Amino acid sequence: MKDVTQLSEGWSLRHEDALLPADVPGCVHTDLLTAQVIPDPFIGRNETEIAWVGQRAWSYVTELHHGTEHERTDLVFDGLDTAADVVIAGESLGTTRNMHRVHRFDVTGRTGQLEVRFDSAYAEADRVRALTAERPNAYPEPFQYIRKMACSFGWDWGPTVVTAGMWRPVRLEHWSTARLADVRPLVSVDGSTGRVELRVRTERTANGAGRRLTLRASVAITGAGAGAGAGAEIAFEGDEAVLILDVDEPALWWPRGYGEQPLYDLDVTLLDERGDRLDAWTRRIGFRTVEIDRSSDARGTGFTFVVNGVRIFARGVNWIPDDVLPSRVTPERYRTRLTQAAEANVDLIRVWGGGIYEDHAFYDVCDELGLMVWQDFLFACAAYPEEQPLRGEVEAEARDNVIRLMPHASLVLWNGNNENLWGFRDWDWEQPLAGNSWGEGYYLGMLPRIVAELDPTRPYTAGSPWSGSWEHHPNDPRHGTHHSWEVWNRQDFAEYRADVPRFCAEFGWQAPPALATLHRALPGERLAPDSPGMTHHQKAEGGNGKLDRGIEHHFGLPEGDFDRWHYLAQVVQARAVAAGIEHWRASWPVCAGTVVWQLNDCWPVSSWAAIDGDGRFKPLYHELRRLYADRLLSLVPTADGPVLALDNQSGSAWRATVVLRRLGTEGSVLHEASLDLEAGPRSVTRLTVPGPLLPADSTGQFLVADADGLRAVHFSVLDKEFAYPAPRYDVRLDARTGADAVDVVVTARTLVRDLLLQPDRLASDAVADRGLITLLPGEEARITVRGWADPDVAAAREALFSVGAS
Repeated sequence: MKDVTQLSEGWSLRHEDALLPADVPGCVHTDLLTAQVIPDPFIGRNETEIAWVGQRAWSYVTELHHGTEHERTDLVFDGLDTAADVVIAGESLGTTRNMHRVHRFDVTGRTGQLEVRFDSAYAEADRVRALTAERPNAYPEPFQYIRKMACSFGWDWGPTVVTAGMWRPVRLEHWSTARLADVRPLVSVDGSTGRVELRVRTERTANGAGRRLTLRASVAITGAGAGAGAGAEIAFEGDEAVLILDVDEPALWWPRGYGEQPLYDLDVTLLDERGDRLDAWTRRIGFRTVEIDRSSDARGTGFTFVVNGVRIFARGVNWIPDDVLPSRVTPERYRTRLTQAAEANVDLIRVWGGGIYEDHAFYDVCDELGLMVWQDFLFACAAYPEEQPLRGEVEAEARDNVIRLMPHASLVLWNGNNENLWGFRDWDWEQPLAGNSWGEGYYLGMLPRIVAELDPTRPYTAGSPWSGSWEHHPNDPRHGTHHSWEVWNRQDFAEYRADVPRFCAEFGWQAPPALATLHRALPGERLAPDSPGMTHHQKAEGGNGKLDRGIEHHFGLPEGDFDRWHYLAQVVQARAVAAGIEHWRASWPVCAGTVVWQLNDCWPVSSWAAIDGDGRFKPLYHELRRLYADRLLSLVPTADGPVLALDNQSGSAWRATVVLRRLGTEGSVLHEASLDLEAGPRSVTRLTVPGPLLPADSTGQFLVADADGLRAVHFSVLDKEFAYPAPRYDVRLDARTGADAVDVVVTARTLVRDLLLQPDRLASDAVADRGLITLLPGEEARITVRGWADPDVAAAREALFSVGAS
């Protein structure tokens, strides 16, 4: 049987004339941080002080000693970042130039000093650029010339921290006769039968050539124990074998909210002619079907996920690397962040193309939680050369990762790129390209061919956005996937309601992180929207100006009051995303999904994220939980007045009595109606609000809808034009017996709109269970706070904010 030895200890990083202790997995930055050679790049403006690290060459060394009775020993790197020369005892085993691939070297009989020499990513990119010629991109860094995490070169939400190192595990594999080189489970469901078609390729030693090999496999629902499920074996013909396992009446894997997520253990064993085990492979799989309905209709070209025959409105978020130093992201951190997504009622995670193919731990959690994964191939916001040496690396990388990730039931879509087809058409690339390749051959040729060959059970789309063909503009909202960035960049969020995209794969609005996050990242700084640290931790072009524009348009800019500015910026973010989702959900099934930009951050920064770089929730996080719930009650503004929408994405009918009230600012009921409405399973009921309920005085009246504990409000004018009363409310604390929690109970004495408790003002680790709340006079809200060791009612009042307060 193959033996594996992890090489995680005994490494050193050469720095000047010293050898520093090194962690593997890790990178140069984490080792220099541990040795206190560099300051934390997340603090203040340290990012600029450590830029030299990415410009230098580095090397790691250890002593390699191994003894084995096996015929072959391989040195395996799961991730080398990026341009590396692997040297044993002064002799080069080979070079690498791709962070996203597994690299394997035969080191049979070799011992001595093992050195991994990393060249600067900039130097490697310059070499490739000299070979392939200049290509345009969206940012002033050379990320399109090197197969490396693009956002390590900086993005409009991320710092420039250009890493190097062994960012994934390193090991020795000792084996004889043959090993399992590739295992590809093609999982399908046909009627009442689930099928696993195993396609397996081996690698043999010289002594293993021509010997009889057998493939044995079994599949059983996780936890069923030995002897359960289906099993079979087959002899190899040459180095490849195909083995089919059929499972009667398999339990189907469903996205969260549509059913359960049963997983099956798939065990594969390679045997020699004596029946001895040579190698083994185990993964968890799930039985389900997935397709994208891209059929044409009177409104254009659809883009609807269909899982197990059920059409789905996808409630998604975009995922970026959770740390700009990705080797620091642990399985526990993946589980925390993805559980937070599931608890916000998210059912789809898009792994964005400027990051990485995540670790198995990420996809394992998605399998368990029912989070569908849309996986980008790693191309983003640039023209990519299609010549060598990149072309061969791109193909090898795609093959590696399709095979690696295809066992995961959560993976529902391969996507060719992020915004490059759109960029070619709209970002003035054609003239500087002057006929040179730019990636189209990858997205419309190589990648769909690889997916069709290796993983034909899953759909592929050429890009996001992509209209399906060059017959339509790549970002035409009427066809395929759409990115909505005129809003935020140039327009107010009300413009989300101007059209109905078939699938909105990116949209969003920025807000600053939590106050405690800012204080940690900018110690000692007197915070202001344009203070030096705030400016440095804002990477979007004109970002603070766009934040100010949004606040000014709706509220007017608060002068000299950072706390008020901070609160209003977070309110605008939540309202902006709500405006889009409410409108587009109400337009189901024409619009079949929204994917908010973005769930998470990779450092402390003002950004579009719902969860900031220190893991704290912005109000947007709580708003997503409301917006992505199975049942959403909304009042959607239209040219003909507000429309009441009952959006029911649950599997059962929603019968509700909706109470509509037109209220005055002081809370008096000016008109009221009760409507008995029903929205069938996975459907929307829309009703134009009757005329008598429409505010006669738009600056002093508003509309409220209540049903089954849900509430929607509609104000006809901007906040700065509405005659809000000065908000008044009482506050008390109710301790929870036996729990590390206290309830902050707020009783409104006036209209209180978008009340927010900022828990990190109470304690840096405190967490609240609710975000923005609108209360009518006499109503009570209970906000549970955990992690607050010394509850104090005065502190609670200081941490409360609302619209209309001075």
